[in-house]
Amino acid sequence: MNLDFPLEPGLAEMTEMGRLVVDRVAAFIERLPDRPTSPPADPGLADLVGAFLAPPPEEAGELTALLDRLERATDHAMETAGPGYLAYVPGGGLYTSALAEFYTRGVNRYGGLAIGAPALAALEESVVRWIARDVCGLPSGSGGMLTTGGSMATFSALVAARHAHLGEEIGEGTLYVGAHAHHSVAKAARLAGIREHNVRVVPSAGDLRMDVDAAAAMIRADRDAGLRPFLLVGSAGTTDTGTIDPLPALAGLARREGVWFHVDAAYGGFFRLTERGRDRLAGTELADSITLDPHKTLFLPFGTGALVVRDPATLYAAHEGTGNYLQDAGSGDGLPNYAQLGPELTRENRGLRAWLPLHLHGVAAFREALDEKLDLTEQVYGKLATVPSLELLGRPDLSTVAFRVRPRNGDVAAADRATRRLLDRVNADGRVLLSSTIVDERQTLRICIVVHRTHGDRVAEALDLIIAAAAAE
Repeated sequence: MNLDFPLEPGLAEMTEMGRLVVDRVAAFIERLPDRPTSPPADPGLADLVGAFLAPPPEEAGELTALLDRLERATDHAMETAGPGYLAYVPGGGLYTSALAEFYTRGVNRYGGLAIGAPALAALEESVVRWIARDVCGLPSGSGGMLTTGGSMATFSALVAARHAHLGEEIGEGTLYVGAHAHHSVAKAARLAGIREHNVRVVPSAGDLRMDVDAAAAMIRADRDAGLRPFLLVGSAGTTDTGTIDPLPALAGLARREGVWFHVDAAYGGFFRLTERGRDRLAGTELADSITLDPHKTLFLPFGTGALVVRDPATLYAAHEGTGNYLQDAGSGDGLPNYAQLGPELTRENRGLRAWLPLHLHGVAAFREALDEKLDLTEQVYGKLATVPSLELLGRPDLSTVAFRVRPRNGDVAAADRATRRLLDRVNADGRVLLSSTIVDERQTLRICIVVHRTHGDRVAEALDLIIAAAAAE
């Protein structure tokens, strides 16, 4: 180490430090198939947490010892990267994307204004345009930005819709979401200054999809009452069940009523790379804005979201801002300034974490992986449908199968308790992890197949565990 400048290691030291970290990460990924989905009980966890809460020391530490501590922290975590993680909507984290992120953080180029790194801004813009046009089907001229996740993307979309349709007078603005919409929409509305009681929850039509006629009636009633409907949100894959709202019909309603149409495709959007997904997600191309999460169905590391819009000018109008100290920043020669499309002025170049895997592996590799997940989901549905004691909530639209224990003699409460016991039995094995939710006031279990490392062998294990647990009831 350079003792005069300890924050500036030399080439040999940097290379050795990098090797130590890469070796640890590679070994971790190699062990993923055998790691438990939930950490085992450890009486030393409280001490470990306490140690990490301590402030940094005055004197230098040693990298190997610090990595040892990090490994213990990593072991005490839900195993979201492994093949047995079938809970929530997983994000597996591509190794090649992690390498891209290491490179990005190492060279540390500014990504808020295009003038800071024009070629890297073009790289990021190529990813955004691919998502907007090739994946989502938006027209030429569409664009957007990469975000830290779906919540930030939804927030910026809502702000753009509010600005475009309400201007500065937002008090009477109303927006419409389905009963199974992600909670980030209501949170974004609150952060954007929309009154909580102006967020309308549209009921389902009996199949867990938004009732278009009910939405139309609510919009008309609000307008007749002197309110200002401005936003309709459709789900392209709900978190609860993976159900897709009737997007073409909702787009038509939004057009007739003159409101902004946003599609929450955080989970489902990239399934449009497949033929089945493109058919099931028809209508996404009619949206004014779309949220997607590359850290879900593009398999990238957590912290990678996307917002694409039909007209990027609407994002600029709602988010543009500057200061005197930016007078030398320039316009970027036609490249977008992402700081003026969203709330963040300081941001890294986010494109490489998606660009490198897409260019290294090719789009076909992602399409094939997504098709595999759809195939596995159909197998799960077909197998569980043969278990008499289980009740399934409809054929899956995407890669989630929702099910629960069927009531005996009409005793719903007992069935709900049995459903919870079934979940505990399945998860206790440590080979797979399912999650639960509440649908129509009933305890419901979910198996969601998204991790790129999840293949037929682990899904077969999950089915065996579920069927055995159901038989025990």
